[in-house]
Amino acid sequence: MTSFGSTGGIEHLRIWDGITAQAVEGERTTLAVIDLEPGSTVPEHHHDNEQLGVLVRGTMTFRIGEETRELSAGDTWRILSHVPHEVTAGPDGALAVECFAPARADWAGLERVPGRAAPRLG
Repeated sequence: MTSFGSTGGIEHLRIWDGITAQAVEGERTTLAVIDLEPGSTVPEHHHDNEQLGVLVRGTMTFRIGEETRELSAGDTWRILSHVPHEVTAGPDGALAVECFAPARADWAGLERVPGRAAPRLG
């Protein structure tokens, strides 16, 4: 197995309606490119994984615990283990890159989305 790859070769996982992820899996971490369609919503949830992220493109409203922010490209976030959070993508959608530790083993059983092009990161 090679240590290198491309987002063009990583399949999309359906996380929620209108939200997909491309996951780069390490032994202890998952790096994910998250594509949110315009107006899509990540419902409130929490997990054991710590989550760090940066918004690459678009806008979104992000609530972490009791704090809510309007985010735009370049903004970052940190979610500690088991802290509830939710997101709503802006009118043009959003593209984020997130890191999860430990790795997202729970994503292994998610539906694969065939024929979806890799998002443009630049």
